[in-house]
Amino acid sequence: MKNKKNSATRVSRVGGQALIEGVMMQGVTATAMSVRAPDGKIVTEVKRRKPLGVWAKIPVIRGVIAFVMSLVTGVQCIMKSSRQAFPDEEQPSAAATVVSGVLGVVIAVALFMLLPGWIADILAQFVSINILVRSLIEGGIRIALFIVYLALVAKMKDIRRTFMYHGAEHRTINCYEHGMEVTVKNVQSCSTRHNRCGTTFLFFVMIMSILVFSLVTWIVQLIVGYVPDKWIMMCIRLLCLPLVAGLSYELLRFLAMLPDNAFVNILRAPGLALQRLTTKPPEDDMAEVAITAFNAAMNMDENPAYPEREFGEYVVKEVRDSLRERFKAAGVDEADADWIVCSCTSLKRSQLSELRIIEKQSYDSICECADKRLSGMPLDYVLGKSNFYGIELEVTPDVLIPRPETELLAERAIMFLKGDGGNSDSGRGKTQNAAEKRRKRALDLCCGSGCIAAAIKENTDAEVVAADKSRQAVAVAKRNLSFRGVKVVESDMFEALEGEKFDLIACNPPYIRSGDMAALQSEVRREPAEALDGGADGLDFYRILASQADGYLLPGGALMAETAFDEADDVVAMLAATGKYSSVNKYSDLEGHDRIVVAIKK
Repeated sequence: MKNKKNSATRVSRVGGQALIEGVMMQGVTATAMSVRAPDGKIVTEVKRRKPLGVWAKIPVIRGVIAFVMSLVTGVQCIMKSSRQAFPDEEQPSAAATVVSGVLGVVIAVALFMLLPGWIADILAQFVSINILVRSLIEGGIRIALFIVYLALVAKMKDIRRTFMYHGAEHRTINCYEHGMEVTVKNVQSCSTRHNRCGTTFLFFVMIMSILVFSLVTWIVQLIVGYVPDKWIMMCIRLLCLPLVAGLSYELLRFLAMLPDNAFVNILRAPGLALQRLTTKPPEDDMAEVAITAFNAAMNMDENPAYPEREFGEYVVKEVRDSLRERFKAAGVDEADADWIVCSCTSLKRSQLSELRIIEKQSYDSICECADKRLSGMPLDYVLGKSNFYGIELEVTPDVLIPRPETELLAERAIMFLKGDGGNSDSGRGKTQNAAEKRRKRALDLCCGSGCIAAAIKENTDAEVVAADKSRQAVAVAKRNLSFRGVKVVESDMFEALEGEKFDLIACNPPYIRSGDMAALQSEVRREPAEALDGGADGLDFYRILASQADGYLLPGGALMAETAFDEADDVVAMLAATGKYSSVNKYSDLEGHDRIVVAIKK
C-alpha cells in the first residue's frame, strides 16, 4: 500500500464542503454526499449536476454563479445530512428553514457590514480620514470580526466536529492531488489546508470588498459631489457583492493554478492561516466518510453509466469491492464476500460487477453477515445454508457443516442402493436379488443436518431414516428432511431404533481425538464439539458400530462410515475382527487419503 507522495501529482477539479457528520464532494459532473448514520454505517447520495450553460464559462460571471450555487447547494446538503445523521430528531419545516436563512443573512449583514461601518463612522468623528483609509479601517474591522467569530464558534462541540470533517475533506483531496492512493492512512498523512478552500475565498471576499467598496464610494462621490447617506451606501455595497464574489473567485482560481513559489505562497498565506480555525485534524472514521464521498463523485465523473442514488441505496459493485477489501485485510477468503452479497441480494455471482442498485435492507443484511464472517463464524453458518451433493440445506451452529469428503460417502451409498456397487466385493448374491423385489431402507446415523439422508432420498427410491443424539440437530434435520419424506429420529446411536432393519447404514460419526480438539482451526471449533469429539483415540463411535451395527443390517446389507485420514486401518481391523462381515474395504478421497470404510454383512 502506498503511503508516500508520488512523483506525478494529479490535477483535480473536485471541491467539497463539510456537512453534519459528513462530507459533500463535487466533481465535474456529479455531487456526492456521504454521512455517518447513527448505526455507524456510511450512507451516500450521488446526483449528476445539471450543465450551467455558456454563462458558467465567462470570467467573473462564473464566480457569481459558483457563489450563488454554493450557497443554495450548501444549505440543501446540510439539511439532508442532518436528516441522515439525526433521523429521530424533529426536522424544521420549509418555512422555518426559510426564516432561519433570512435571519442568518440579516445577522451576517449586521455583523460584517453595518457594525464595521458604524465603528469606522465613530472613528471618523475624531480623526480626519479620506475614503481609502476609511475603507481600509472598515475592512480591517470586518476581518477582525470574522476571525473572532471563527475562533468563538470553533469552541462549540458540534461546530468543531464539522470543522474536523472539513479537515477530512481537504486531506482527501490533497491525498489524490499529491498522487497518493486514497486510503485512510494516506489521507491522514496529508494537510488539512487547501488552496481552493472556501475559507480562503471568504478572506479574498473581504480583501476585494475593501478595494471595490473604496472604488465605488469614490466614484459615487465623484458623480454626485458628496458621499450619500450611509444606508444608501449600504444598499450600493450590497448590490456590489456579486461583483466582489466574482472577482474573489477568479483570484482564488488563479492562485490555485499557480505553481508553488515564495511570491505565490505569500499571497496564499493569509487564507491558509485562517484555515487553521476552520479545519481540524479528523478522526479515521471521518476520513473514511470523506473518501467515500470523493470516490462516489470521481466514479460518476469517470463513468457516465454510473447510476445516481439516494441515501439508503447502494451500488452492488461498490459494496462487493469494499467487502472484498475488508476480507483481504482480515485474512478471510475474498470469495466469501461474493457469496454473502449473492445470498443477501439473490444475485448471481456474475452480476456482482454490474452497476446495480440495492436497497438498504439488503445492504444491512450484507453488513450483518460480513461482521459475523469477520468474527470467525464459518461462511455456511453466516449464510444459514450449505450445498451438499447439489442440494441446498439449512445449517446452524447446532450441526456440522457438510464436507466434500462426506459427499464421497453419500455417493457410495447411492451407488449401493441403486445396485451399481459401492463396494468392489459386495458378495450379496441371491440375497441382493431377493431384496431388489422390495423397497430398500437406509439409515443416516449421526445425521447432523441430514445431508446424507437428503442425498440418498433425492437420488434413490429408498425409504430413508435419519437419527441423531442432539435434539437441536434433529430439529435442523427435520426442517431439511421432513418435506422430502424422510423420518427423523432422536436417538443416541441405535438406542431408539430397536427392531429396525436396513439395507444400508451410512454414518459420519465424531472421530476427532479428544486431545486434538484444542488444536483445531478456529472456524472448526465453532462447530458443535459433541459432533466432533470421538474420544481419546477418536474411535469410540466406531466401537459402537462394530458391536451393534450388524444387528440392524439385513443380510448383504452395507455399513458405510467416514473416518479420519489416519483411522481407516483401525476401523477396518475393528469391523473385520467381529467376523460378521463378508468384506471390509477402505476407499480414498481425491487427495489419496483413506476416508471411507465399507463393510458388507454376511
